[in-house]
Amino acid sequence: MEFLGPYTPLILIILVASLVIQGSLTRTYRRWSGVRNPRNLTGEQVARMMLDANGLGHVPVNAVRGNLSDHYDPLRKTINLSEGVYSVPSVAAMAIAAHEVGHAIQDRVRMPALVARGRMAVPLSLGMNLAPLLVMAGIFLQLTGLLWLGVVLFGAALLFHLVTLPVEFDASRRALAYLNQTGLSGSPEATSGARSVLTAAALTYVAGFAMALAQFLNIFSIARNSA
Repeated sequence: MEFLGPYTPLILIILVASLVIQGSLTRTYRRWSGVRNPRNLTGEQVARMMLDANGLGHVPVNAVRGNLSDHYDPLRKTINLSEGVYSVPSVAAMAIAAHEVGHAIQDRVRMPALVARGRMAVPLSLGMNLAPLLVMAGIFLQLTGLLWLGVVLFGAALLFHLVTLPVEFDASRRALAYLNQTGLSGSPEATSGARSVLTAAALTYVAGFAMALAQFLNIFSIARNSA
């Protein structure tokens, strides 16, 4: 069995592209973190207003450590904002906070894609730790059964990334709609900045899906040629 499949060059290209996209997100976030939003509202205040407006007054907004570590926890039903978002009245903080509330709204309406992603998260996190080991064991030990099991796990990861895309895009759509409808974005410049931040973040998920697809095709090709 060959370890390097025909899609290895594509994987390397996507890896480089992912680094470029991550760098773009960092630069975009840094730029708009230095620009105050027109209403001078912190990320926590924006999140609180949007939650209350959507009947989610029971959902707390917490501060967490880290940079761009913002997330919605569907198990604890909490909005968790990073230090640079929670107490900062910037355009970036406004956009990111609204995006995370978008996930809380998805949870309230039981968005099918969000529900599916939540159910897949725990088993997939365990499976993906085993997948590379199974693939390598299958290749070096000439055990096609292990290799195909690895293919299945990589396929499940691909499905997870695919389901994640509409979840993230919808959360950003909800965020921008709320900021525009309520006038919180306040100016064309702030609106453009919020959209830039969310677009840059969305591209990281697109890159994640592209990488998962390339890895799956590569491993599938290796397994098929070994049969």
